[in-house]
Amino acid sequence: MYAYIKGTLEEISEDAVVVETGGIGYNIKVSTATAQLLPGVGNKVKIYTYTLVREDVFNLFGFLTRDDLEVFKKLITVSGIGPKGGLAILSVMSADALRFAVMAGDAKAIAKAPGIGAKTAERVILELRDKISLEDTLQGLGTPAGQREQAASGAGDNLMRREAIEALVTLGYSASDATAAVKKVEIPEDATSESILKLALKHMF
Repeated sequence: MYAYIKGTLEEISEDAVVVETGGIGYNIKVSTATAQLLPGVGNKVKIYTYTLVREDVFNLFGFLTRDDLEVFKKLITVSGIGPKGGLAILSVMSADALRFAVMAGDAKAIAKAPGIGAKTAERVILELRDKISLEDTLQGLGTPAGQREQAASGAGDNLMRREAIEALVTLGYSASDATAAVKKVEIPEDATSESILKLALKHMF
């Protein structure tokens, strides 16, 4: 119903905020991580929202980026994960960290969220594995915005990144740590999988 709400931040609590716009105060549920990143009361904010409407419920859930919102929408498609569980997971890990955990099968990282047990975390991985890909996570990373439309080059970069991640895993690093390290690497024009691997290793310590 609402794509986003832009207005003045009037109240902040651990799990909700009130944003006033047009003389109306919107109560929006947020993750702990989002609440901590918000500016102080009285500042202008833009909150991307997900609207939940049921017979006796009308709730807004808010996020600082479209990416967080899209990941939340994927999370709540998992059986047993409602909006509350989705916010709990995004309170302990970022959207990128969740992607890495899903790709790496790291249920322990997801299970750190309040109210999310081991079996539920494993279900998140099982049901989201086909909805989250390494290519989606790495797309355009380390490339200037003006160059991101160069699909062929981007595909080559992603292939080299994937090979570097596989090499790090072979060396004994976890897939999530390897992916996070490779993500930080800025790819030079003459990059190879080996050079990306060497640069990524610098981020492992």
